[in-house]
This record gives sequence, C-alpha cells and structure tokens, in this order.
Amino acid sequence: MAKLKTSFFCQNCGNQYSKWQGQCNACKEWNTIVEEVIQKEEKQAWKPTSSETKKAARPLKINEIDSSKEVRLDTGDGELNRVLGGGLVPGSLTLLGGEPGIGKSTLLLQVSLKLPYKTLYVSGEESQKQIKMRAERITPSAENCYILTETKTQNIFKQIEAIEPEVVIIDSIQTLHTDFIESSAGSISQIRETTAELIKFAKETNVPVILIGHITKDGSIAGPKILEHMVDTVLQFEGDRNHVYRILRSLKNRFGSTAELGIYEMLGSGLREVVNPSEILISHKEEELSGTAIATTMEGMRPLMIEVQALVSSAVYGTPQRSTTGYNAKRLNMILAVLEKRAGFRLGAKDVFLNITGGINVDDPAIDLAVVAAILSSNEDIAVSKDFCFAGEIGLSGEIRPINRVDQRILEAEKLGFSTIFVSKYNKISLKNTLIDIRLVAKIEDVAGHLFG
Repeated sequence: MAKLKTSFFCQNCGNQYSKWQGQCNACKEWNTIVEEVIQKEEKQAWKPTSSETKKAARPLKINEIDSSKEVRLDTGDGELNRVLGGGLVPGSLTLLGGEPGIGKSTLLLQVSLKLPYKTLYVSGEESQKQIKMRAERITPSAENCYILTETKTQNIFKQIEAIEPEVVIIDSIQTLHTDFIESSAGSISQIRETTAELIKFAKETNVPVILIGHITKDGSIAGPKILEHMVDTVLQFEGDRNHVYRILRSLKNRFGSTAELGIYEMLGSGLREVVNPSEILISHKEEELSGTAIATTMEGMRPLMIEVQALVSSAVYGTPQRSTTGYNAKRLNMILAVLEKRAGFRLGAKDVFLNITGGINVDDPAIDLAVVAAILSSNEDIAVSKDFCFAGEIGLSGEIRPINRVDQRILEAEKLGFSTIFVSKYNKISLKNTLIDIRLVAKIEDVAGHLFG
C-alpha cells in the first residue's frame, strides 16, 4: 500500500500547514484549517499517446518560435466570442463563475449544443435525463454533443480517449475528485489536483476545456486562489436572478482584453444574445422626467448608451445622504464638491441619490458630464431633453476634460437617434458631415446654460 501523508489546508485561501492551528496566517480566518490525506504516488491521470511522448520540450531562440496567429474555435455565440477575445483558443482552460441559478450551466449547455465540433459535456450535478430535458427546451436537435455524468477524473479521461472530443466542458470543478488525493470532492487539495490534471490534458492534446466554478458567499470563486492563477481565462456571469438580463465579463484573459462585456436576456428557451445593449440600459418613457440624463460609455471596444438617474431633495436628517448604485460614491462626492465650489450650486444641505440603470457598474470617467446633468436637472426640477446625450469628464476646477474614442461615441449616439451630444471643446473630433449636433463645452456653467437657460 502506498504511503499516506496528511497535511492541513485552509478551506478559505488554500494555504498549507504542517500542523493544525486555530487561525490562518494568510487570510486571518478562524477555524478554517482542515486535515486532508495526500497519497504519495506516481500520478498518471492523463497518459499521453506515444506520438505526444516523443515531443520533448526543448529551448528555442525567440526568433525561431512560430508567431503565426492561433486559429480560434468559433463558439457560435457572438457575446461569448467577444468576451473571450475572438473565440476559444486550442489547449486553453477557461473558468466560468457565478451565483447559483444565474445560468452558468444553461449558457455552456447552449454553447455545446451549437458548437460544430465534437463536444463532451461532463456533469457531476445533473443526470443525463435532466440535461436532455433542458437541451430539448434550448435546441431540439444536436448531433455533435455527448453528455457524460461522472465525477472521477480517471473515468472521464477514459471516455475522452474513446470519444476524442474537440471541446470538453466540466460542470463543475467542485464536484470532481481523483484517486490520487484521499479527501472529499470540493476540498482544496481535490480542486487543485483535478484542475492540474485537466491543464495537463488540455496542453498536451490542444483541446480547449471550459470549467464551471462555484462561488462563495462573498462572491469569489470557491477553492484556492491558485485555481484562478492556473487557468488561462476567468469569466464572471452576473446579474440579479429576479432580473431577465445577465452580464458576462472577463476577470482574467491571457488571450484578449478584460474590458469586454457580453449581455444576455434569460428566456424560457435559453439565453438570448443582446446585440444592442442600449435597448435595455435606456428606459422608454412617454413623458420627460427631471433627474435623468443619457451618457455614452465604452466597455472594451463596444460603445454603450446608459441612463443616469439622480434624485436631489432637502435633507430630512441633520447629515445629508450620498448614495450611489453602479457608480463610485467617492467620485460622486468629488463632483458635488466641484458643483458647490466652482459652479456655485448649493447642494451641501441636500440628499443626493444616483443610479445607473440596467444593473451595471460603470468606471468610465466619461459619464461624469451626464451625472452632472442629471443632478442639476433634479435640483432645478427641469427635464433634460430625451434627445440629448453627454460624454465628458469633470475636472476639479470645473472644466470639461477630453475623453478617448470620442468619434466612436458620437457615431453610436447618432445611430440610436439622438439629436445633440455634449462633449469637451478640447476633444479632437475628426468626424465630418454628421447629422447629430455636436455641442462643445468647456465648463459646467456652459452645460447648465445650454440645458436650463
């Protein structure tokens, strides 16, 4: 019998200890250190074929390395392709995390049914009949998708050798276990070992692997932090379960940008790609209301039109409230101080509430001008025309600072039917013969003069 060795792991951060102790030195959490048995044995979870064994790694000069562009696999999902950077890279490992019930399994099952490649969908959480019922609701027929319900990695690799899939999807990594680690599925050592086996398989066979990962109550992916370091791409699927829209964003991507955003609508037949996100981020009202303004923002290469809502009212209690949803609260305080000091608006004794519609968080400073317009509109109780939109950053001296990709923002506003856009006069605009009226402003007072006279 192989020699057994025990070790102690923190279930919160994955730090390893030689003996038990009450508090983890790394994450400072109490009573999270658990003893796990590690079996020291020659590991042969994935056995490469003889042709792969012959390919011994050797050092190459950097100018000898083939730099031709890697051919990506089209997932058949435009939003997922955008967030991944153009599609699945062969041999890559992608981790998808999200709240329970948000639609992670639905998204990847939908992708596996659409893929024109031979796909193996491995589920450790549902039976084949359950998956079949969901698959019939999404896509009635799919010829290239194989469903396997298994949790032991050794058995999974046997089926992979028999089927030889071009894409492997694991739902979820917390349900897998390997014979080489004697601890329960979902433990720190099991997650780390099973992920390492899948990475070895992906790199040696050039088959992309997608993993679904559970998350903890504070929103981070369950398991050791090293899990996110090991994989090539980390995707986050988020959104309110009571809301029909879901947002897919990239937290880490070795093959593309992490600024891209994918938006889906949850329907009875699966997830629908939202090609024009502005349709869900702008409210459709019959009458104009004060306190709303439309901003142009960028998520990666994609321009979005979002609605900024503000409510300014007299403070009922002694200390005025400052509350934001989807916007940086400290930046709101800065903008209010600029309005008070530089532009002469008395807002120090008033409550200010700010909301970005659609449930998204925006870090783009270019929406500052729309925030100012919404706050002044609510304060004066005068509605901003629904045909106006804004793109500009506010400086501490009250000036409107230039922003990047202004031409792209203007074209998006024109495409969506806006008649006027306010931008900084210091921006260099190369567009000509545009139908939209471009109003150049230098200070907050100029914007207030245009809007309220």
